[in-house]
Amino acid sequence: MSSNTHFLSSVMSGTVVCVGLLAMNWGELSVLPQHVLAQLVGCVLVPCALLLIVTLKNQAEKIAKPQRYPATEWPLPLDEGNPREGYPKYNAQDSAGSFTKICDKLIDECVRDLDKTHELPVAEKKWLKKMLEYNTKGGKMNRGLMVVVSGEKIFESKGLPVDSDTLTKLAVLGWCIEWLQAWLLIADDYMDDSQTRRGQPCWYKIDNVKQIAINDAFIVEMFVFRVLKRHFWAEPYYHQLVDLFMETTFQTETGQLLDLQCMNLGLDDFTEKRWELIVKYKTAFYSFYLPVALGMTVAGVDDRKAYDAAREPLIQMGIYFQAQDDFLDCFGTPEQIGKIGTDIQDKKCGWLFVKAYHSLASPEQKKYLDKHYGQCKVDSEEELAIRKMYKDLKLEDVYQKYEQQSYDEIMAMQPGVEAADLPWAVFDVFLKKVYKRSK
Repeated sequence: MSSNTHFLSSVMSGTVVCVGLLAMNWGELSVLPQHVLAQLVGCVLVPCALLLIVTLKNQAEKIAKPQRYPATEWPLPLDEGNPREGYPKYNAQDSAGSFTKICDKLIDECVRDLDKTHELPVAEKKWLKKMLEYNTKGGKMNRGLMVVVSGEKIFESKGLPVDSDTLTKLAVLGWCIEWLQAWLLIADDYMDDSQTRRGQPCWYKIDNVKQIAINDAFIVEMFVFRVLKRHFWAEPYYHQLVDLFMETTFQTETGQLLDLQCMNLGLDDFTEKRWELIVKYKTAFYSFYLPVALGMTVAGVDDRKAYDAAREPLIQMGIYFQAQDDFLDCFGTPEQIGKIGTDIQDKKCGWLFVKAYHSLASPEQKKYLDKHYGQCKVDSEEELAIRKMYKDLKLEDVYQKYEQQSYDEIMAMQPGVEAADLPWAVFDVFLKKVYKRSK
């Protein structure tokens, strides 16, 4: 039992004893004049009541005070002020512009004190700043911006005010997702031997980077949790944020494992079920569920049923989104998608391959795939022949039917979402961004 709890128990016990003594002697005491009796009762009970009030107040203050972290709070203690003080006012009318500026602030914060906290020399600090700017910027920012949109719409649906600091908080969480994606892409590009990302060479392809990219990926991952701690350690939902990012990161990494293990499997193992598992865990959770779950958390949603209701359509959107990505890897141009499609070369368990190999290909075409899928280079004769095979099998038509079916299935989930007291407008924004996209 803690000292405060013990003290509270003692006060309550003393109060009970005093009341008991008064009750036991009430017969003798009742003959006293009323004003004397009232004074006597007051002298006994009022101090006990005051002690009880003070103790309860101290307990409430202790509960409300945010938890500190003494094992790691050196050499710089946690800042008890508003970590977003000095940030530009968030302009909801120019959300993308305001959102972009916040990334610069976060990069500066992360790098600024590393000479004091981790004894990093100037050269390493410059490296980290350059690495963050190269890898965290240049994307469409859809995932990050959806945290702001989701949170804003959920706040409004609950009748809660949305001020600039609230929008900035949501934007900081949005950048945590963008940075989560950044470190995953740094590692993914290295493992897949990719050449370009977002219209520029992959980070590991830069001359003086190479294998350092792997450590850089780990550092960006840790920067996510440092940003969370700096900006949210004093919030009552901080532990929920950390738990959500840790769980989502692990889900994404298990999806990556399912993807990478395809190198050790035969093409017969590239089933639709395996494809769905890969995209569900590698893409859907962090790209679709996480942004909305973060907005819900900041808005104070604590009902598990609400999160369950949100998860179902969001995961379905994520699966549909990855089918689009697989389709565009073959049928989109590098200018459209910001990279060179390498799924055929990399032996990916992709939507196009699964449909072709298990449903549409003739025995001769399957034999060709067995021989060359994952065994040819981009733009080689064999790779171009597989791309042509996909066209001959009319996979573009098959995809269009799948796209419409996915859209209809997601829309059918609207009543369940609204029954959980969540605004469908959040999901509608997501759906409009991905439905029939071409990049």
